[in-house]
Amino acid sequence: MKIKKAAVIGSGLMGRGIAQTIAQAGIDCVNIDILPEQIKTAEENVKANLKKLLSKDKINAERMNEILSFLRFSTHYEEISEADIIVEAVPEKMELKKQVFSQIDKLAGKNAVLVSNTSGLSISEIASVTERPDRVIAIHFFYPAPIMKLTEIIKGIQTSQATYDTARDFCETIGKVPVDAPELPGFLVNRILVPMMNEGAFCVMEGSKPEDVDKAMKLGANLPMGPLELADFVGLDVMMATMEGLYEGFKDSKYRPCPLIRTLVKAGHTGRKSGRGFYDYTVQKPNM
Repeated sequence: MKIKKAAVIGSGLMGRGIAQTIAQAGIDCVNIDILPEQIKTAEENVKANLKKLLSKDKINAERMNEILSFLRFSTHYEEISEADIIVEAVPEKMELKKQVFSQIDKLAGKNAVLVSNTSGLSISEIASVTERPDRVIAIHFFYPAPIMKLTEIIKGIQTSQATYDTARDFCETIGKVPVDAPELPGFLVNRILVPMMNEGAFCVMEGSKPEDVDKAMKLGANLPMGPLELADFVGLDVMMATMEGLYEGFKDSKYRPCPLIRTLVKAGHTGRKSGRGFYDYTVQKPNM
């Protein structure tokens, strides 16, 4: 099925980023959020992002206006009725996603594909609240969505081949590189990446300096960012929640969250967004 119109539910960092990505591909898209102030912020953010690209000569004014012509912002769920694909991008809470999918299912066209941008929840469970589990699939976008090339595609137990084919074609159309991931906690990237950050935290708890851990992995494994730099960038609270999800899902002690992460989160030191994490961003970060 060729995607002509899309809708994105949720206008946070991921939702508005996904909506911008779709518009950049020349697909009509509406970004929907029930909070008027949130949707206003999203619209201002997307325009600011495009103006930044304009200032760096990565796009011209004509291209910026063209992208904006494909994108609308709304507080009305009913606007999903004509969308060929609907992407849910609300916070990573199962009950909230089920609530949203139940509502989407009632309003979406009968042939629409329903997508969750979950980073680790069961798409089969999310699909169970709909009358069309065969048309439900997960596409995990990565932050920031307009820049990161990867998408993970996760089929549920009842996802049809036609739905999968549409989802994969959609990813490629909007300039992403899709990979198939199993419906298991963490999928592929988070299952491998987050435990690496967690192990870096154990090294610090056991006496290593954060800058030494990061320097070792950048120079020894040729990583662009060290695991603790990355943890601070992602958010230690997000990282801890991901580890807890892996631990709960697999019941394997290798996924236990590092106690130091818990302590930092309790102290409000969640990384860049709070000003402190493994590094203090209120002062100049150590040169590594």
